[in-house]
Amino acid sequence: MRNRKQGFTLIEILLVVAAIGILAGIVILAINPNKQLGDTKNAQRSADVNTILNAVYQYVIDSNGVAPATITNGVACGVATQEVCKTGGTCTGLTDLGVLTTNAKYLVAIPTDPVGVSTNGAGYEVYKNATTNRITVCAPDAEQGATISVTR
Repeated sequence: MRNRKQGFTLIEILLVVAAIGILAGIVILAINPNKQLGDTKNAQRSADVNTILNAVYQYVIDSNGVAPATITNGVACGVATQEVCKTGGTCTGLTDLGVLTTNAKYLVAIPTDPVGVSTNGAGYEVYKNATTNRITVCAPDAEQGATISVTR
């Protein structure tokens, strides 16, 4: 009768650990967490842009077709003075949409960009086209080259 020890050798264990490591690396690369995180932030930005524009238009409906006076004329996203002031922020040089949050009638608070780039700004911009009177809300800090803008 032979005495046989049962178990794994050190080489076998190292090979299994290395194979698991390689497979884990491939899965992580396939998932691409940075892209997934950017897509998630852009989805939040898109929802926030729609929320702000819907609140502005609810205000316009209740005000007999008159938009908030603080929305200035513009032609494109990316102008600092068009940035929306966040709730509780100092609105100097920013677009104050505080009329939307008064008594939480249209919004409880102005949504802010998920990255939170600006000190007093919400990270979103709003402007009115002088010729068509259409209002645009956009997210200039969208990631992965995305353009997030809604006009009504």
